[in-house]
Amino acid sequence: MKRPRLVLALLLSLLAPVAPAAERVNWTIRAVPDAPATQVVRVAPDRADWTYAVGETATFKVVLALNPYPAEGVAIKYRVGPEMLDAPEQTATVPAAGLVLPGGTMKEPGFLRCSVTATIDGKPQRGLATAGFSPERIQPTQTEPANFDAFWKEQKAVLAKVPMDPKLVPAPELSNDKIEVFYLSLANVSNGAVPSRVYGVLAVPRAEGKFPAVLNVPGAGVRPYRGNLSMAEKGVITLQIGIHGIPVNLPASVYEDLGRGALADYNRASLDDPLRYFYRRVYLGCLRANDYLAAHPKFDGKNLAVMGGSQGGQLSLVTAGLDPRVVALAADYPAYSDVTGYLHGRAGGWPGLFRPGRDGKPVSLRSDDPRLATTRLYDAVNFARRIKVPGHYWWGYNDETCPPTSTFAVYNIITAPKELVIAPQQGHQSVPVQGQTTSAWMLARLTAK
Repeated sequence: MKRPRLVLALLLSLLAPVAPAAERVNWTIRAVPDAPATQVVRVAPDRADWTYAVGETATFKVVLALNPYPAEGVAIKYRVGPEMLDAPEQTATVPAAGLVLPGGTMKEPGFLRCSVTATIDGKPQRGLATAGFSPERIQPTQTEPANFDAFWKEQKAVLAKVPMDPKLVPAPELSNDKIEVFYLSLANVSNGAVPSRVYGVLAVPRAEGKFPAVLNVPGAGVRPYRGNLSMAEKGVITLQIGIHGIPVNLPASVYEDLGRGALADYNRASLDDPLRYFYRRVYLGCLRANDYLAAHPKFDGKNLAVMGGSQGGQLSLVTAGLDPRVVALAADYPAYSDVTGYLHGRAGGWPGLFRPGRDGKPVSLRSDDPRLATTRLYDAVNFARRIKVPGHYWWGYNDETCPPTSTFAVYNIITAPKELVIAPQQGHQSVPVQGQTTSAWMLARLTAK
C-alpha cells in the first residue's frame, strides 16, 4: 500500500478551539494526509481538526471516489462507536454528493470511530474516520504498584553485575566516507538459564571530536536492521537495536520463520511472571545499549537520547523513565500504553492483551490475577510518570494498532516538557514528514549550544 503524503501547511489558523488553550499542552495540528489515489471509501468528521468537546455532536461524511459514479448509488455497511470496540452494523446507500452519517457524542473523554465498507467491482473497500472528544482530559486506567521503583532498581542491579562484553564486527557494506558502521552485540540479563545478548547496528562519525548519541529502538515484529545511518551522517553516534536476542543481519527467511514460530506472540510470553516476562530482558537490554553508548570514546559525555515508534515508542518511554542519562526522547504512537483500558470499557494499548474476544464479551480478571500485576510493572504509563526530560510525540486519530485513547493516556500524565504533533487522518504508519520533523527536533536538541 502506498503511504499517504502529509500536507505541510498547519491548520491552526483554520481550527475552531474546542478546549481552553491551557489544557492543550504544546499541541500542533498538522494537515491530514491526502487520501491515496487508490482509496475509494473516504470518511471525515464535520470538523477540520476532528476534535470536539465532551457532549458536542459529531457527524461523518462518506464520499466514494468513483468515476463515473453509479447513478443509483452504492450500498455501504458502517459502524459508529468507541474505537476498537464492536458497534452494531448498519446499512445505507451513498448518493453521488456523499452521505452524512450521525455520529452522536461521548459522555467521557475518548474517541468515536466511523468505519465504512463497500463492495466495488467485487472487491471490499474500507474507509474510516475517528473523532476525538476532549482527548486532553483522558487519564490512564492502569494503576501504579507500590513496588514499581524497588522492582526496577533491583533489575538494574542485576544488569549491572553482567559484564558488557561488547563484540564488534565491521560492516563495510553500510559504511561510507562519513561514517563507520559495525554490527554490535552486548551481554544482557537472561530470562532463564541461557545467556542473552543485545544485537544492533552501530554507526559512528569518522570525523574527529566528540558527538551526541541516539539509541534507536524498534517497532514490533521480527526483522533485520541496517542502522540509523542518515542521522549518523549528520554527526551523531547511533545504535539501532533488535529485541529478540538474535543477530540483526541474518537472511530474511530466518526472521520470517521465527515470527511465525518461536517468536509468535512474544509480547505475551510468561506474562504471569514479572521476572520471566519477555519484556524484562528487552527493557534492560535498552539500558545495556545505553551503557555502551555512554562509554564510547567518541561520545560527548552528556547528550544521550532515545527514539522510536510503536513498540519503539514504548521502549523510548521506558528507557527515558528508567535511565537518568537520557536527555531527550522521541516517541511516535507508543505501544503498550494503558493496556488495561479494555478492562474499563475503552480501548487499551497494543498488543490488546485484554481486548474482548470475537463474542464481544469483555475480559474478566480477578484483581489478583498475576497477568494484571505484571502489566503494572511493564506498562509505558508508569514509566511516563517518571520522565523528566523533553519529549517529542506524534500520532493520528485513525490508528487501529496503538489507539489514540491509549497514547493520550500516556501523554497527558507526562509532566516534563513535551510537544505533540497530531495528524488526525493518519493511522499506524509513518509518513516522510513525520520522520523529517522528528529527526530535526532531535538533532536540534542534541546539538544545541
